[in-house]
Amino acid sequence: MTSQVISSDDILLKLCHSVCHVLSSTTASQVRHAAMVQSITKTCLKPDLGCFSIFDGGFSGLVVINFSAPAAVEIYQAYMKQMGMPESELAFSHTSDEVGDVMGELMNQILGDFIVKVNKELQTSINQSQPKMLTINKELTISIDTNLDEAVARRVAFKTARNHIFYLEYAMDKTEFIKLAEFEHEEDDPDALLAQHGQGSQAADPSWSAAVNSAVVVDDSDDLMKELGI
Repeated sequence: MTSQVISSDDILLKLCHSVCHVLSSTTASQVRHAAMVQSITKTCLKPDLGCFSIFDGGFSGLVVINFSAPAAVEIYQAYMKQMGMPESELAFSHTSDEVGDVMGELMNQILGDFIVKVNKELQTSINQSQPKMLTINKELTISIDTNLDEAVARRVAFKTARNHIFYLEYAMDKTEFIKLAEFEHEEDDPDALLAQHGQGSQAADPSWSAAVNSAVVVDDSDDLMKELGI
C-alpha cells in the first residue's frame, strides 16, 4: 500500500471547507474560497471586524478571520433571517454588539466543524480557545507566544454571495500526517456535537498569549487587553 501524506496545507484546506460549509448552511447562501492560497510571514487582525482563536493538542496553531464591514453585516443579516428575525429588527452596523456576537458564534461553529474533521480524519485531537471578536480600525499583529515547529503562515480569500470579500489567516506547525493503514471513521451525532460546541470551548492554555503591535478600538478595552496578555 502507498502511504498517503497529509500536509499542513491539506489541513488548511479542511479549515477552508469548514468555513464555506458552516457559513453557507447557516445563511442559506453561497460562500466560497479562492483557488489560490497566499504564503505570509505574520498573521494580523485587520479592520473592520477581526476574530481569532488558538488551538493546541496534536499540533498547535492560530486562526484569524478578518471581515470587512459589508461582509460581516451581510453574513449576520442572512443568518438572522434564517433564524426567523424580521428585517426591521436587524442591526445595520458592523459595530453593533449583535453583529459581533453572531460572528463570534459562527466562528465557534466553524472551528467546531474543523476540529471534528481533524479528530476523525487524522486520528489526533486538538482543542480550541474561545474565539475573540474585535471591532478595530487599525491593523493588529497577533502571534502565539510559544515556538511553533517550523511555523507556516497562510492567507486565503473568501467571497460572499454578494461578492464581499473576507480573509482567513492561519499559522501552525509545519507537520505531516502519514496514513499507513486503512481505518474506519467513527460516526458522530452532528446535533450532539453542535450542542456541545454551543456551550463554549475550552479556555486557552496559560502559555499562550497575543502580541500586539498596533492600537485597537473596542468598548471593553481594558478587559480585552488583559485577555490579549498586554
